[in-house]
Order: sequence, then C-alpha cells, then structure tokens
Amino acid sequence: MKASKVTTYIENVLANMPEDWLKLTTHRLDIYNEELAKTEFIDRFEILFKTENFEKAALSELPTAFDYIRLGHPLSTILEWGIAKLNDLKSENVISFSSRTMPVLALLRKNLFKKKDTQIVYTDKLPDCFDFQALKQVYNYNFELKQVVKAEDVSEFNGSTIFISREDDLTDININSNIDFYINLQAELGSVLLVNGAQNASYISEIQHVRRRESIAMTPADCFSALQDLIGQPSTTQKKNSYETNKSSVINSVQEITATTSKVLLGSCGLSVQYAIMMGLIDEALEKHKGKAIKIIVPPNCYGGTNDQARRVAACIENVEILDLPVDGNNDMVQSTNKVMEQVAEEDAVPFIIAEIPTNPRVEVPDLEKLREVLSKKRTNAYGKAAIDPVFILDQTFCPNIQFCGEDGILSAIRTISYVSGSKFPSGGRCTAGYCVANKKAESLLDKIDKHLELCDNEATALQVEILAEQLPSMNQRIKDAYKNTREFVNFIETTLPEAKINFVSDELAKEGFTPSVFSLDLPTKGSTDEERESYKRALNLQLIDMMITEIPNESKYCVSYGQLKGCYWTIPATSTQGTTKEDDKDYIARVSVSPDLDLELHKKVFADFVVQI
Repeated sequence: MKASKVTTYIENVLANMPEDWLKLTTHRLDIYNEELAKTEFIDRFEILFKTENFEKAALSELPTAFDYIRLGHPLSTILEWGIAKLNDLKSENVISFSSRTMPVLALLRKNLFKKKDTQIVYTDKLPDCFDFQALKQVYNYNFELKQVVKAEDVSEFNGSTIFISREDDLTDININSNIDFYINLQAELGSVLLVNGAQNASYISEIQHVRRRESIAMTPADCFSALQDLIGQPSTTQKKNSYETNKSSVINSVQEITATTSKVLLGSCGLSVQYAIMMGLIDEALEKHKGKAIKIIVPPNCYGGTNDQARRVAACIENVEILDLPVDGNNDMVQSTNKVMEQVAEEDAVPFIIAEIPTNPRVEVPDLEKLREVLSKKRTNAYGKAAIDPVFILDQTFCPNIQFCGEDGILSAIRTISYVSGSKFPSGGRCTAGYCVANKKAESLLDKIDKHLELCDNEATALQVEILAEQLPSMNQRIKDAYKNTREFVNFIETTLPEAKINFVSDELAKEGFTPSVFSLDLPTKGSTDEERESYKRALNLQLIDMMITEIPNESKYCVSYGQLKGCYWTIPATSTQGTTKEDDKDYIARVSVSPDLDLELHKKVFADFVVQI
C-alpha cells in the first residue's frame, strides 16, 4: 500500500512537473534561501505528498533544490526521496551521481582522512572505468577488493564495506547489515549510493561535497528516466542514435573556436574537466618526475570550485602542495607568477598553474606579453640544473572565444591546457558539460587527462553533447551580442552613478578580443568606520539585486551563472562563486552577467530608480 502510494504520487508528479525541471541548470532562483538550500525543497515536497497535491502550480512554487545542478536539482531530489521512501531510509541517505565511480572515490577519500580500512565488494564484472590500480597509485586511496556471488555473502569487516551492485530494481533493496554503503550502477544513467546505518551518517555531507566539486548529480533527463523505471513505466526520454555525429560536431566546433587540432575532451561539467586535468597531470608527474614535489599554484580568491577542488586534491596526496597566486586588485598576476615560479624552480618542484583570464570576479586581464615572458623564462634549481617548465591550466570561461592555444596564440610557447565550463556560453545555460583542449606543446598530456576523465566516469552525457552540438556554432555571435549589451549597460551605470567602481574590460582590451559580458560593481558607500562602510555597501548590493529581480522577474535572476541565452544574472561572489574561499580573500561586490537577449532599456530604468532611492 505504501509503495503504491509513493509510486502513484511520483507518476502524477512526472505528468505535471514544470518544464524547467528538465530544461534548466537552475530552478526558481527567486525562491532561494541559502541556509536551507539542501532541505527546503524536500520539506515542502513532503507536504505536497502528504496532501496528495501534484498540481503544476504547486510544484512550480517549490524552492530551489540544493544550490546548483551539480549538487542536486528537483528531479534528482525526487529520485532520491522516492528510493528512500520505498526502502525505509531517510532521503538524505540516498545520493545520485551521473558517474558510476565517483561515489566510490567519495567514500575512499573520507576513509583516507579517517585512516579507516575499506573493502570494496562486488558481484558481476565491473565496468572498465573502475581502474583500481590508478586509485591506489595516483589518488593515494587504500582498499581491499573482493568478489562475491550475492549481497548476502558479504561478511563482517573491521572498517567500511562498499557493495557495488548492477541490479536494476531499486524499489526493494535488501541491504545486508554488514554493508555500510550500497552503490547501484544504473548503466548509462550513472549510479545511486545508499548510506546504511546511523553510524555512517557523518559521510553524507562529504559525499555530497565530492558530487559538488568533482562530479555532478545524475542529470535531469537521466533522473527522469530513472524515475520512470522506479515506478515501472517505460522510458519516454527520446534516445537518439546520433551521439557520434553530435560529438564529431562538438569537436569540430571547439577546434574551430580555439584554433587547435588537439584532442577535445568533454566532461559532465567544468569542474569534472578540471579534476581530470589535475589528476592527469599528477599522474604524469609521478611517472616522469619520481620523488619530486608537485606544486599546484592557484589564485586564493578565484572561483570557489576551482580553489576548493585544488586544495582537496593536495590534501589527499603527500607530495602535492598548494601555493597561492595573488592576481586581483592590488596584485599583479605577472609579478605574482614570476615570484612563485622562482620559488618552485629553487625547490626543483613540478609547477602546475591554474588561472582565470579574465579573472573572476574583478574581470582583469594581465599584460599577456609579460605573462608569456615570465612563463617561458628558463630557470635553474638550487643545484644549477634546468628547472621543470610549468603547465599553464587556463580557465577561460569568461572569454571562450580567445584563441590562447592556437599555433599563433599568445601562449603557444608554454605548455597550456585550456578549459571552459559548458554551463556558460557553450550551452547557453542549458547543460553543465565542459570541454578542454591543449596547444601543441601540451597535447601529449591529454591522454593522461582523458584516462582520468574516464576513470571518474565524468564524461559528458549523450544529451549534453547533443545540446553542445546545437549551441556551440552560435557561441561567438552570442558573445559579441552580449558584450554589446554589457558595454552599453556599463556606460549607463558610469553616467548614472559615477561614484560606483566598475570592474570591466577596457575598450582597448575589447578591441583585442576580450569581450566578456560580466562586470563587477562596487557601489558607493558611507560611514565613519571601515566596518560601517563595508556593512552599508553589502546592504546596498542586496537592495539593488532585490530591486532588479522584483521589478524584472522574467529576466533578472539571482544566479551565479553566465552566458545564458536570455536575461540578466546577479550575484555576490563572496556568498556564491567564492564559496569556500578564505574570508579575507572574498569579494562582497555585485557581479552582473548580461545576455544577448534582454530588455536593456528596462534594466536601465530600474537601475536609475535605484539610484534615486539611495
């Protein structure tokens, strides 16, 4: 009876759900309470379930599920809730992944720090992506492997037991009490992880953080298919046999946009790509530079996902260390790079530099000629021998149209890997998939990166590739149109509120091709102390954003994203994109991203009204 009620309700929800649940990477950002981002959706959904309310209007009014699609969204949340209901578990004990291997990596990471033994038990042959040798040698994870005939054969173990199953039925899972974590592989859809027992509840937030930083939740389309399977319905998600055609189209588009001929790697999100880059380069360094320290050089105030992930990688591997690269504000990227490279050379270490150009959120571009000189400078170590040359890992999400990696590119003489978050301009906000390429000097590194993208099972899904194939051909034109709107909006703000400080590219940089459609806004403030001035400015930021999204609800959103097809997005980096960044390095300013399609005159009017109020 209980199972029937749950499956019937899910069936009605799928029939009545808002279209946005399938099509957007973010849902109802106008109903977003950051403190309750992981709980509010499911609490409200539970009330609808109890009252048997599945009306589209009621479902549309549900708040944001989690904070971004990487970590979770309405359909992944409902899938996890449904599996939990059918198996008498708490919904937070069920976590879906687009990847089949990342839940295993999440558990191994946690146990690495707990210094706890782990056994991985499985029945049937596992997919090829389970490269257990690399997990030990490169990721520094420790575990035992054991094959059994069935789950009931799993015996007691002094540590954590992970059981990997390929059974399809998730409606009635009988978890052996000796199993701590049950991972169900869902073929091409991904996997579902069940946390068994109160003693393992402390793992949940760590597992979610891996999903947020190194992978993604099962995608909306795949969750829809999984939910249909859960309630015994045939999948209505269209399966097209055009994956290879779409992938070929994406590769051609990326190579044309970037002026490269290297392999093009497609990941489930920008951070999935970055994780593969990190682990691939570390794998290469362990092989080519045995015993040498590896230094990951990263700006302390860059995008929080980049910053956090790099530090998380370093925390797991003994000879990997983070070095800060101050780049924004009063710091010059070129000078900072030279200083840190001299230090790394002296220590005879292996340097990997991660940088955003333009920087986020200050939208600054370094002197590229001088940066090239600093990166290509021949240095010696403390023993007078040639130092190891750096690999420059470039996040060019803000300007994916710049051909840094082309044969004539500004960085052609330096080993350079470029990657882009696909949730921005490449897909127009329609999916999270990202891509990376390399210049001639670095293209040999892509095989190792590809190996770890496959190991993590973080490759782009077929639907993501289809969306990129649709959107990439128009990307450069959308970038031009969005920049035009952004420049006009910036000029208007400078005229209307000249006391405000705006961080945006100069006209000279725009002529060189740097045409981002995002700017940061430091509003004028007042007060007799630094604390009062900072407090006043922060309140004013929120007042502006609230006014914009209230007055223009169809276009202005409170969102961290960029490169959408329509509208205008506002955020405070310190509370969103910079996330886990150290407090002193955070930027409490307004960041605005403008699309090629919006009512610019209305945005100007509302901003002018705001200026009158202050």
